[in-house]
Amino acid sequence: MQHLSNFTVLIERRALKPLVALLALSVFTLALLGSRPVTAASSTGSAHKMAKDLQEALSAPATPKLRWARDIGGQRHVQVVITSNDSDPEMTRLRDAVAALGGSVHVRMSGLRMLTATVPATQVAALAQRSDVLSVTPNRVTRRTASTLEAITGALASNVRTNSSKTSYSGWDGTGIGIAVLDSGVMKVHEGFYNASGTSRVKKNVQMLGTTQANWTAGTDASTSLQPGSSALASYDRAIAADSVTTQDPFGHGTHVAAIAAGRARAYNYAPDTTGIAPNADIYDVRVLDGNGFGTLSDALEGIQWVIYHAKEYNIRVLNISLAAASTQSWQTDPLCIAARSAVAAGVTVVAAAGNYGLNGLGQETFGTISAPGNDPSVITVGSVNTHDTVSRGDDTVNNFSSRGPTRSAWTDVYGLRHVDNLIKPDLVAPGNRLVAVAATAASAKTPTWNLLAATYYDQLVTPLNITQTYKETQMRLSGTSVAAPVVAGTVALMLQANPGLTPPLVKAILQYSAQPLPNYSLLQQGAGQLNISGAMALATAIRTDVAAALQAGTLKAGDPLLASGKSMPSASSTINGASFNWSRVAFAGGNNVVSGSALFTKFQPIYDPRTTWANGVVRLRTPAYWSGSGIAANTYVKSFNDVPARNQSLVTVGVVNGGSLLGTSSWLGKTGVFTPTSTISGWFVAGSGVVMSEGVVMSEGVVMSEGVVMSEGVVMSEGVVMSEGIVMSEGVVMSEGVVMSEGAVATTVSSIAKSAFVAMMSTTSPSLTISDPVLGEP
Repeated sequence: MQHLSNFTVLIERRALKPLVALLALSVFTLALLGSRPVTAASSTGSAHKMAKDLQEALSAPATPKLRWARDIGGQRHVQVVITSNDSDPEMTRLRDAVAALGGSVHVRMSGLRMLTATVPATQVAALAQRSDVLSVTPNRVTRRTASTLEAITGALASNVRTNSSKTSYSGWDGTGIGIAVLDSGVMKVHEGFYNASGTSRVKKNVQMLGTTQANWTAGTDASTSLQPGSSALASYDRAIAADSVTTQDPFGHGTHVAAIAAGRARAYNYAPDTTGIAPNADIYDVRVLDGNGFGTLSDALEGIQWVIYHAKEYNIRVLNISLAAASTQSWQTDPLCIAARSAVAAGVTVVAAAGNYGLNGLGQETFGTISAPGNDPSVITVGSVNTHDTVSRGDDTVNNFSSRGPTRSAWTDVYGLRHVDNLIKPDLVAPGNRLVAVAATAASAKTPTWNLLAATYYDQLVTPLNITQTYKETQMRLSGTSVAAPVVAGTVALMLQANPGLTPPLVKAILQYSAQPLPNYSLLQQGAGQLNISGAMALATAIRTDVAAALQAGTLKAGDPLLASGKSMPSASSTINGASFNWSRVAFAGGNNVVSGSALFTKFQPIYDPRTTWANGVVRLRTPAYWSGSGIAANTYVKSFNDVPARNQSLVTVGVVNGGSLLGTSSWLGKTGVFTPTSTISGWFVAGSGVVMSEGVVMSEGVVMSEGVVMSEGVVMSEGVVMSEGIVMSEGVVMSEGVVMSEGAVATTVSSIAKSAFVAMMSTTSPSLTISDPVLGEP
C-alpha cells in the first residue's frame, strides 16, 4: 500500500528562540493528540455543536449588535439554523422541541434537514444537547463577493467555438444546460440574455426575500412542507415568484455574474464584444440578496434547496455561488457547506467564489482566508486572475485581493481538541479583474434606473467603457472572485453540453488537470492554475458519456475504463492566441493531496461519485431520497438526503501518481510543500516524476485506513507562533484565523515577534460577512 505524505508546516528552528520552539512543540503535540479521524457529528454534549460566534454571542454580557441577535420582551434571543440528523425529514419532534423551549420555527428545509428558528439565548444549550441536532449556527449575514473573455479563456479554440461575433457564432454554447445564479437577482429583459430568436433565456426568477424571510415572530411554526403537487407547494411558488418584478436586480451584482457565465453581446454597436462563456445556456435566477447586496444564511440555504428540488425538472446542472457567509465551523457541520455538498450529491456542479481577502488591512498577503462555501471539498472554488487588459495569457497574474488557502475552518471534539480542516484551496483561478458585462436597470424604458453598484461607482464602473448606454443594452465592469467564478460556471455548462454524463467531481478534476499553471504562484494562491477551456473540452469529450447513468445504476466500479470507445487521452497541452503551454496535470484528492497521471481519466476513480466526499480522513456518502407517489415523477424531486460513513472501497486506483513525496515539508520561505509553485509541480509531473501507486487508496467504514492517507493531520499550522520567515498566526479577516505573510523585515527576537503578532491581530477584523468585492479591480 502506497503511503501518501501529508503536507506538514514545520517550524524552521534555526531562527526561533527557545520559547517559540517550546510553543511550537506544544502545538505539534496537541495536533498529534487530536489527529484521530473522528467526526464532529459523532461527539456528545452541546458546546461542540454550537458555532464559535454563536457561543461568543451567548456568553456576552450584553446582547451584541448582530443581525441575528436581539432582545424580545427583555430577554435575549438568537436566530439560528439548526442542522438535524432526524430520520424524519419533516423534523416534527425537533420543531416541537423548539416550541417547548419558547422558540419559533420560521423556515423548514426538509431537503437539507435544517430549520431556521428563533430561540431564547438561555435555551440554545439545551437545544444543542438533543441527539437529533448536529449543529446550531447563527443565521449569519451573506453578501456578494462583489468578448475579450472568450479569447483569454480559450473559448475561441477550434474545439470550442470556431468563430464568434456579436451577431453569430458556431460551436459549443451551453444549449440545454441550466445555470442557477444564487445572487442579487437577474434582469430578465436585458438583451444580453436573449437567444437568437429574441426570447429571454432567463427561465425563472425567484426570490427568497420578503414573504419567506425569517422573522422574529415568537411562538409560531410557519414552516411548510413542499410535497410535489400539494397546495402548500403551489402557495410557496406564488410567494417566491419574481418573473414580473419591475426591478429584479436593484443591486446589480447577480445580473453581471449571470452575463459573465452566459451573456450574449448580440448586435450592440460598440466595442468590446462582451459575449460570455456559454451564450445560449438557460439561466435560473435565485435571488437571496437585497438591494444593498445583503442577505441571510437562511435565505441562501432556502435558495440552494430550491435549486436541488428543481434540478432534474429544469436540467439545472450548474450552480454559481458568488456570495458567502463568514463561518467558524468545519466543512462537516457548516450549513452552507452541507447545502452546497447536497447539491453536488444531487448531480449539480457547484462553483463558488474563493473570496476577496488576499490582503489584510496592512496590505499584507494573507493565507487561510477562503470563504464558505468555498471551504467545502466538494465545490469548485475559484480565485481571480488579472489579465492586464490583454488577450495574451503570458502577462496574467493572480489578483492580490484573491483569497488564499488553506481553509482554516475547524471543529472541536469531545476532548476539547481543535481540528483545523486545512484543505488546499482554491481549486483553480480564472479572469476576474475589470470584466465588462451586463448592467441591470429597472425594467422600464421610461425610467431605466441604474443598479446601486453602477450608480455608486459610475465614474469607475461605467464611464471608462466610453459607450452610449441604451436601455436593455447597458454595460458595466466589475472585479472580484465573484466574477471569476461564473467564468468557470459557464465553462462547466459547455462541458456538460458536450458530455452530459460528467459528474461534478469529474468536472473538477478535468478543470484542474487541464489548467495552465501561472509562474511564481503556489498551490495556495492559484490551485492547479488558470482555467483553460480548450483543454477542458478536449478532455471532457474524450470521456464516456454514460458515467453518471452507470453510477446511478450501480454498474460502474473502480478501475473500469473511463475513456469513450475509440478515444485516447488528448495531448496534455493547448495553444491559445498563438501561445502553447503544457497542462498543469495537477488535481487535488482527499482535501490535501496532489495527484496526477493519465490513470485519473483512463480508469474510473471512485472519488468521481458525487455522493462521496473525502477529506480530513473522513469519507461520507450523501445520497438523495426522492418524493414518490401517485402523479409524482419518479427520481425527480429531492425530498431529503441520507448521510452515512461510506462503504468499504478504494478511493483512488492503481496507476494514479502521488505527488506528495515531491513536495516535502511546507515552508513559505523555502517555497516547498503547499507553498511550492504550481508550475514547478507541473514540471515534475511532465518530466515523469512522482510515485505511481501500486495499490491505490482504500478506506474502511468511512475512515481512510492508516496505510493510506490520514487526512486528519493535513496541513499542520503552528497557531500562535510567529515564524522567523514572517508568518503570523492571527485572527483572520474571514475565517476564525488567518496566516499573514509579512513583506517586511524578518523578525529575529521574541519581543519583535510578539509585537508583529499583536499588530496583525489588532489590524484585522472578523465580520459576519465574508465577501466584500474590490469592484474597482487592480491596475
